[in-house]
Amino acid sequence: MNVAIVTVGDELLAGRTTDTNATWLAERLTARGCTVDRITTLPDRIDAIARVVNEYHAEYDAVIVTGGLGPTPDDMTMAGVAAAVGRETTHHEAAHEWLTEQGGYAADELAAGTADLPEGARMLPNEVGVAPGAVVDSIYVLPGVPAEMKAMFESVDEEFSGAEIHTETVVTDEPESALVDRLEAVRDEFDVSVGSYPGESVRVTFSGTDRAAVDRAAEWFADRVDTGE
Repeated sequence: MNVAIVTVGDELLAGRTTDTNATWLAERLTARGCTVDRITTLPDRIDAIARVVNEYHAEYDAVIVTGGLGPTPDDMTMAGVAAAVGRETTHHEAAHEWLTEQGGYAADELAAGTADLPEGARMLPNEVGVAPGAVVDSIYVLPGVPAEMKAMFESVDEEFSGAEIHTETVVTDEPESALVDRLEAVRDEFDVSVGSYPGESVRVTFSGTDRAAVDRAAEWFADRVDTGE
């Protein structure tokens, strides 16, 4: 299952807020066997959200959009997602009922637009906040507040699946530039994904759906580099 993640917020682009949602989602999706092919951050603008979500909706099995939910003037995400699929936002009775009957809010406490979702959307209750999420076709719209986003994703995480990915890591003190020949050789020898990540040491990861192939590739590479052992 190929997934794109879209995070929305002017504060993310201005550097006022750190985007931890994308990292958390990517980790959870990968653990479920999904492949995250895109992580994109967008401003709070309906046109930008609509254009990118429409493109990703056509290209990927699912799109997860976080941030910009609620009734305040800068909350543009629901309108942007609705525009992406050619729909309008409208009052969602199930969302309103959940907020007033299970969410603990009186109808006169809810700001106008709180229960507005794209036409035909499936409402996702917000167990730890106010603004509901939604599923529109294969587009999942979640809050930007990390605690709210995590709780809502966990209510739908079983809808994301793929072949289990196995990963092994080899750490070497050799510089990355000195490893080029062996990195090329292990890629040629084994049908696995190989990544190298320099730092104080170089971490080389081997990933794939075939655990035996991943183990063999890691062992082959470890035998040919200085691991300090």
